[in-house]
Amino acid sequence: MHLLRPEEALRLADEAGGALREAQEALAPFPSLGGSGPLHDAAKEYAEARLTAAMVADAPLPSAHDLGVPPAAWLNGLAEAASELRRHLLDRLRQGDLSRSETLLATMDGAYGMLVTMDYPDAVSGGLRRTTDALRAVLERTRGDLTTTLLQSRLQTALDQAAASLD
Repeated sequence: MHLLRPEEALRLADEAGGALREAQEALAPFPSLGGSGPLHDAAKEYAEARLTAAMVADAPLPSAHDLGVPPAAWLNGLAEAASELRRHLLDRLRQGDLSRSETLLATMDGAYGMLVTMDYPDAVSGGLRRTTDALRAVLERTRGDLTTTLLQSRLQTALDQAAASLD
């Protein structure tokens, strides 16, 4: 998604989803293994990929059920997807697309606003509190970067207008 090759990103996500389903089926007889460790991490990473793609495309977010992942993996994937938007936002800033950057920040903010309301023990949420705290730091740095860029853009516009009025 960051390389602006969404077709390739979605193809890779499809492959990852297939591999995840195979692993889930293989571990189905062993529920204590399926709910934690590598399978949980794989589900979280898969959710992150799909949620990032949806956020970048301004599409509806697929649910945990849609993705076939546990709710804790989906929530952690959402937090990490929102953090991933920083990179996409900064790329849009470098291209001068301030409007799109503001939209992406609002998307990040919306995800954080929902995640911060989740108050479950780490054993239930898969460490969501820590992931949400990390998102908050990324969100605040991103807000600062965007604010600085917007103010610089306004200053440049004012300087250009002033220079034009002197001609």
